[in-house]
Amino acid sequence: MKLNYKRTLFVGFAFFLICMFWQAYDTIIPLILTNKFGLSQTWSGVIMALDNILALFLLPIFGSLSDKCKSKWGKRTPFITVGTVLAAVLFILLSVTDAKQLTKLENVTPDKYESSLSVIYDADPMISVPKTEEDGKSFAEAVKKIFSADEKQALSSVMTKDEFLGIKMYETDENGEATTTVTEGYTNYVVPARNAYAWLMTVESPVTMIFFIVLLLLVLISMGVFRSPAVALMPDVTIKPLRSKANAIINLMGAFGGIIVLVLGMIFKTGSADNALMSYTVFFTIVSVIMLVSLAVFLVTVREPQWCRDMEEESRKLGIDESEGEEEKGKGGKLSKGELRSLIFILASVALWYMGYNAVSSKYSVYAGAVLNMDYNATLIIAQAAAIVSYIPVGIISSKFGRKKTIIAGVIILAASFFCCSLLRAGDSPLVMNILFSLAGIGWATINVNSYPMVVELAKNGNVGKYTGYYYTASMAAQVITPILSGVFLDIRFTTLFPYATIFVGLAFVTMLFVKHGDSNPEPKKSALEHLDVDM
Repeated sequence: MKLNYKRTLFVGFAFFLICMFWQAYDTIIPLILTNKFGLSQTWSGVIMALDNILALFLLPIFGSLSDKCKSKWGKRTPFITVGTVLAAVLFILLSVTDAKQLTKLENVTPDKYESSLSVIYDADPMISVPKTEEDGKSFAEAVKKIFSADEKQALSSVMTKDEFLGIKMYETDENGEATTTVTEGYTNYVVPARNAYAWLMTVESPVTMIFFIVLLLLVLISMGVFRSPAVALMPDVTIKPLRSKANAIINLMGAFGGIIVLVLGMIFKTGSADNALMSYTVFFTIVSVIMLVSLAVFLVTVREPQWCRDMEEESRKLGIDESEGEEEKGKGGKLSKGELRSLIFILASVALWYMGYNAVSSKYSVYAGAVLNMDYNATLIIAQAAAIVSYIPVGIISSKFGRKKTIIAGVIILAASFFCCSLLRAGDSPLVMNILFSLAGIGWATINVNSYPMVVELAKNGNVGKYTGYYYTASMAAQVITPILSGVFLDIRFTTLFPYATIFVGLAFVTMLFVKHGDSNPEPKKSALEHLDVDM
């Protein structure tokens, strides 16, 4: 009994392209919504929550439809093919729509620029700016006075996009000359003013934004068509005892897909504050092309009907029953009061740490440019790499000390990392942020390896599916709420992101203390690869 690694690798291309898409979507779409269309962080959060809302309905629907599909290409392949092609094409069209909005921001006339900069006057009553020619100073000179702009920058009567982006607020030295240290004024004044201008352009001509949102919904529906079928394909072609190893390979393929997008982001400098109004057409096109190439590899190599028959035949030869390990429903009885209380606290913990973690994952690309003046791509790559590397030691630790203690340790690491991140500002060393995110990745991996098994540990015979549903309902509900709620706080003050995340992860620490059931010392994995069989 040996896993066919080659087949598993080819099946993994479906998950590879899924993770590529979501990495690009989660990091770039929030930037477009706020920088190009001028949406508030709250409304950006509402739109970013749509994929999780749709997932609650689409994933079970298309998963069930694929179960009943009797195509000659197999049950899953038609959904993977149609969904990928639609998503890739629509993703490119999204970038075209984004470029159309960008043309409205190419030139900033003084009157429209002054309207957008009124955000600055409202934000800080201590700033007094002459607003008319009669006051003896042009508006451009007033802006130059406020921001101590680089002397090389010429503020002309019509500002170009680059000049608009070039405005920063600097600290001054003892001679009153601008230094290279960007102050919080850049975050609190310049970024809101720039977004206010984008919103002004959106209000004047809302058709582009409406078209963008419609395309966004179609993209999300396209992804919903094949996410469940793609995940279900691996068990279809792999006998039960080898699925843990196979899922580990699938997870590695997915992680590699996400890392490729982040590397592309570093190449195109999508995380640079100076590229806040860049065009994403080439970037999105490359991502879509790689998705389509991955689909082509999948279609050429994967023979779903034959591989499914091979799996069934091998299972019969080995005497493996697909229902093995599960007894008939209804024989397990109900949870005791103590077990029910523990289940509630575990699910509350799941919701709380997802509230904190997902806020960072959905808003960090915006935060990194606006607050830290830092490229988010390298930081996220390091966090993912740290998580992957830590799965093996975390599995060993949990088998020795138990899942609950290991989760609590992970929660402490994650909360401490987020708290320290909240202290960093523009000008601080990127190395410090990278170290903190690597610790956050380790903390998240520690939680992730052990949380789902704790929930299903409480399941009675035949009820694993129901308890799996409880787990994903708690996590998905949190991921629907937190982009919106964190956006509300970011609209009040941008620097609330990491304090927000710290508080919710800290609350998860409290709720985990009340969990008294569901803990266990898991059996050591048979191979190092099986440690990567987790919900990534």
